[in-house]
Amino acid sequence: MPPLPAPDLAAQQHSKKTADLIQREIEASDGWMPFSRFMELALYAPGLGYYSAGMHKFGERGDFVTAPEISALFGRSLARQAAQVLAETQGDILEAGAGSGRLAFDMLAELAQLGQLPRRYFILEVSADLRERQQQLLAPFAPRVEWLDALPDSFSGLILGNEVLDAMPVHLVAWREDGIYERGVGWENDAFQWREQKLASGQLFDCANKLALPPGTVSEIGLAARGFIASLAGMLKKGAILMLDYGFGQSEYYHPQRATGTLMCHYRHYAHDDPLILPGLQDITAHVDFTAIAEAGLSHGLDLLGYTSQAHFLLNCGITDLLALASPEKASAYLPVAAQAQKLLSPAEMGELFKAIALGKGMDAPLVGFRQGDKSRML
Repeated sequence: MPPLPAPDLAAQQHSKKTADLIQREIEASDGWMPFSRFMELALYAPGLGYYSAGMHKFGERGDFVTAPEISALFGRSLARQAAQVLAETQGDILEAGAGSGRLAFDMLAELAQLGQLPRRYFILEVSADLRERQQQLLAPFAPRVEWLDALPDSFSGLILGNEVLDAMPVHLVAWREDGIYERGVGWENDAFQWREQKLASGQLFDCANKLALPPGTVSEIGLAARGFIASLAGMLKKGAILMLDYGFGQSEYYHPQRATGTLMCHYRHYAHDDPLILPGLQDITAHVDFTAIAEAGLSHGLDLLGYTSQAHFLLNCGITDLLALASPEKASAYLPVAAQAQKLLSPAEMGELFKAIALGKGMDAPLVGFRQGDKSRML
């Protein structure tokens, strides 16, 4: 791994506070913590975790760039799908983990153009810092934007999540010759170290045992993401749940070529695979097992409304029509927007690795975003 940029003194002190918090919990738990808990604290510990502390995360100044930060075309295209769901349900929009707020802004601006603004645009955001930034950006839509601390008891309309599932804590599992082990974290020699404990029963064991992977495989199982979909299913009365993220169907996810898993960390636009360093300073993610997401939805009363690549989804939603509004005759205006669209659509960029999945209840008409390019057979 190439050397990462050195954190400044303030960042080092912040990371040490986060590490101390995790270390104390490890010591109070007989020297072992499941990786899922380590990831939860490193990302979400109040005031200390990566998403809870006040640091730039998105865009050029942050650690990674998401689709809404690349181009307004992303949010404007999603607005076309939102408009269909809103028209059929007469409901609202609920976005989970709204990041910088850019997706909400672009969607609301486009829905205003279409004359189909929702009565309410709810945002479920766990980070106080990000919520403050969202409130500043979305001030023009303030009367209809509302922030939530928890999911509502019931909801109709569109539930949206862009790069939300990949940031949910995952369990790490190791398939060994003598059985199945859960990977966890210990503290030794002033550093976090990998530790393993054998599994014999429970939900994690059942999921791992069902996969029947060969010895030597180490990979992730996202129980939190499955639980999140189950919670959404319980509150959704009528409408659609749309999740966009990077990942695969189960056969691709656990392919022998990925025998070391998909865990990835991002720090100042450097990607690496060591989640045990820089706690509180770096993002930790895992690809999404979309088969597990679909199964979680189906088992809790949802219908599978579509599964396709991000490229097909955006094309179905009319991204090329939106691009055409930037006149090719004005190269200075058109070329940057065309380059943004290329990043969103190209198989070499985000077009194929990123997927869109929709689950729902009571939706009669097929969703426009899944008219062509269906990949449900790959789930």
